Amino acid sequence: MELPLGSEAAHGAVVVTRQQWKWSALAGMASYLDAGSIVALGAAMALFQQRFGLTDTAVGALAAIGPNAIGCALGAFVGGWLGDKLGRKRIYQYDLLVYAAGILCIAFAINPAMLFLGTFVVGLAVGADVPTSLALVGELAPAKARGKLLGLTQVAWCLGPAIVLWLALALSRWGLLGIRIVLLHLFVVAMVTWAMRRGLSESARWKAATATASQSIHALFAGANLRALLWTLTIYLFWNLAAGTAGAFNSYLISKHIEADAANVQALAVGLPSIAFVSAMLVGWFVFMPYADRSHETRKRLWAVGAVAQIFAYVLLIVMPFSIPVIVLNIALFASGGALAGEAFYKVFSQELFPTLLRGTAQGLTFGTARIAVGIWSFFVPAIASRGDISTLATLLTLFLVISGAVGFLFMPNTSGKPLEQIESERARR
Repeated sequence: MELPLGSEAAHGAVVVTRQQWKWSALAGMASYLDAGSIVALGAAMALFQQRFGLTDTAVGALAAIGPNAIGCALGAFVGGWLGDKLGRKRIYQYDLLVYAAGILCIAFAINPAMLFLGTFVVGLAVGADVPTSLALVGELAPAKARGKLLGLTQVAWCLGPAIVLWLALALSRWGLLGIRIVLLHLFVVAMVTWAMRRGLSESARWKAATATASQSIHALFAGANLRALLWTLTIYLFWNLAAGTAGAFNSYLISKHIEADAANVQALAVGLPSIAFVSAMLVGWFVFMPYADRSHETRKRLWAVGAVAQIFAYVLLIVMPFSIPVIVLNIALFASGGALAGEAFYKVFSQELFPTLLRGTAQGLTFGTARIAVGIWSFFVPAIASRGDISTLATLLTLFLVISGAVGFLFMPNTSGKPLEQIESERARR
């Protein structure tokens, strides 16, 4: 059965079908599992470090090869390209089985080798799933509800870590056993999602495009495609350096720098970061989804507000001590701002700015490159933080956010509310 591409009612209101909501939610579970695994490993880092006697360098390496970084990048490079060549369905139909196997390996790890192997496999799987799943959502969405449905995947991205952190908080007194149970929850979610996705059809737009044309990957590196590639890469790479640090290391930094007994430290380390995901989820649902498709001017205003909030969040850590009240403000401001000037709009523009047969490849390249950058950066975060001077780390993250915010605002293309075919035609003439 073909999925309808969306329609508009006579009075001009966008009609999003029940099936489009359902299929967007199932595709968006890639974001739930991606972010959930990042934060689960972040919450587990200090415990695994203690259990296996890992050095700070080893902790950095673990963060670097997983779903937050290099493993994810490799999966995105290959998965995005294969999604354009073979279809969206062939990728998202099987990669969750690989994800589930990797999660089991981590959950039952009895030595560092199992921990590192499972982390790398999980990274590969989510990396392959994200660009293909998002391409599916972008291609099935009505033109004036594309931001809304892609925003739904970002809400799922926030829901995954929130549930992971709440579970970890509830089980914090169980130590490493509690984290193993949290990881098993991700295994169950992956298998249920895989079973429900088996009924998904192939993208109608992808099938139509492959029936009438072919496209070389070299077309990505010229003209409007190259400009779009550089723009989406810049805004996402520099934003993700900050977001990746927060997602993977907030729990770790709190556990290292807040003085309390062991049980309370672990509770703080998993409880406080959950504020981020609740804040981002609420802003995503009540602000981003209703307004992202309204107009180009609205998009720029949303981006500007979000960028300023995120920059201010890390300026706080430069000028104020690393204490619980300051951490709470930092987390809430960064997350709320990130819902408006971060991954959600990156997802939207990654679908709008590239031709159908290059869409997955383009997002795989930018997504993967940004995750590699986070992987390299992750090697240094524990060492920088272990010096006891959070302000140095905060200064660097502030700089990254200024770059992302400025480039995103100043060079944002006008694609709001336009059908993908119209955008492709307009950009081909430039």
